[in-house]
Amino acid sequence: QVQLEESGGGLVQTGGSLRLSCAASGIAFSAYGMGWVRRAPGKDREFVAAVTASGGSTTYTDSVKGRFTISRDNAKKEVYLQMTSLKPEDTAVYYCATVERDMAGRWNHNYWGRGTQVTVSS
Repeated sequence: QVQLEESGGGLVQTGGSLRLSCAASGIAFSAYGMGWVRRAPGKDREFVAAVTASGGSTTYTDSVKGRFTISRDNAKKEVYLQMTSLKPEDTAVYYCATVERDMAGRWNHNYWGRGTQVTVSS
């Protein structure tokens, strides 16, 4: 059974930092790109960041560039999101997910964790 388990969320003040972790099991972790997706209250899901299977390349949505860093440890089967300079608009449930492309070349997130709440107070 594939499991992705996020941790590290919490309440932090504006300008603070949090480090999210995601532990994977049941998959060949090193064969998957991994990403973080968030959903803020009343808003659609938003892609945040992704890292390739080897960890050699990363990408971020514009709103978090320079503030968030995604990384992974394939030996531990974990992926991380280091968040700094947090803003109230970063408040959301953060999910880790696999990142793949389907036959049509579209991005897919086929496996998801349950999410972890990040709340940034102003």
